[in-house]
Amino acid sequence: MARFHALKGKALIFLLFIWYLWFMNFMARAILSPVLPLIEDEFGVLHARATSIFLFIGIGYAFSVFFSGVYARMLGPKKSVFMSLTILGLTFLAISLVKTFNLFYPIGIVLGLATGMYLPAAIPLLTEYYDQRQWGKVIAIHDSGAALSMSATPFIALILLLFLPWRGMLVVIAIVYFLAAIVFYAVSEDANVGTKITYFPRHVLKAKAIWYLGVIWIFMTGATMGLYFVVPLYLAKELSLSIEHANAVFGVSRIGAAVVGITAGFLVDRFRAKKILFVLVLATGVFTALVGVRDLRWIKVFLFLQASVAAGFPPISLVAISKMFERETRGQAVGLIVTLGVIGTAVIPYFLGLSGDLVSFRLGFLLLGIVTVLSSGLLYFVKELE
Repeated sequence: MARFHALKGKALIFLLFIWYLWFMNFMARAILSPVLPLIEDEFGVLHARATSIFLFIGIGYAFSVFFSGVYARMLGPKKSVFMSLTILGLTFLAISLVKTFNLFYPIGIVLGLATGMYLPAAIPLLTEYYDQRQWGKVIAIHDSGAALSMSATPFIALILLLFLPWRGMLVVIAIVYFLAAIVFYAVSEDANVGTKITYFPRHVLKAKAIWYLGVIWIFMTGATMGLYFVVPLYLAKELSLSIEHANAVFGVSRIGAAVVGITAGFLVDRFRAKKILFVLVLATGVFTALVGVRDLRWIKVFLFLQASVAAGFPPISLVAISKMFERETRGQAVGLIVTLGVIGTAVIPYFLGLSGDLVSFRLGFLLLGIVTVLSSGLLYFVKELE
């Protein structure tokens, strides 16, 4: 495979297409959040049970990325991405037919499995397609798809709900995944990730930096996706906003995240990643705690700041991990750290929902902010980022 040495022409077009796939992959985990109040009302369940859907999605996602080495060796990056998109289409068709709430749990696991297949395959694909000097920009631009997806998903849901019930909305989304899978398979080449892919690469598991960064990922994903999953419930149920108003506030608060995500990729090529990561984690924790204030005007401000600051963390940490490992184990290293981060994505929304049932969502936001601030101290032990 010929590498792209500059972000122009075919290189830029291909990157934008892969960016779109990451946008859609991220939306797969996020799209149920804007309609969660509707699901909660239709099935008559409490906050904790409603948010437990994301726990099962997280279980599937964690299992998928942790065992990424298995299907990476069997399928390769191209087929892994294709299967991810195809299974997502089938999964959303299945969700649109759910009549019993308990069925959300096994389907959620399959949804998590499908979304988890993407990133461990996409990172080796991008690092194989593009020259190493472009990695910071390429990975940052690619990762901005997640940030923009977080902002756009509530508005996409709002627009589709104007014409369709939430079940019909999911059918439309399923069709989009099927089309994306066909186009991807037609235009992409498979990446050579080497023949020495192992089931559990020992030097990856022994790298202390991975575990330190993994713990930070737990709280950072909890402060981003965990918060993301419950904010519509918080705004609609605890603050009594309408679904339309809640999702509008929710979507606008994520707009700055895409800009910061792209900017972070340029910063990591110029400044020390360790210092940037420390500032991002610390600030994310502070703003997460402040989301629990009582004044809606300030809640809007802190939601915007929190989402914007947190968006810089994933691209910088992924660039750092990509440079720490050879291409044969880069996918597994990414898979391992994302697996640890999924703990935050899966478990923290449940505890925030439980906090909302027992006391208030505000208490959950405060506690999450405190532990995120404390986790920033772990970066001191990541000597590889010196």
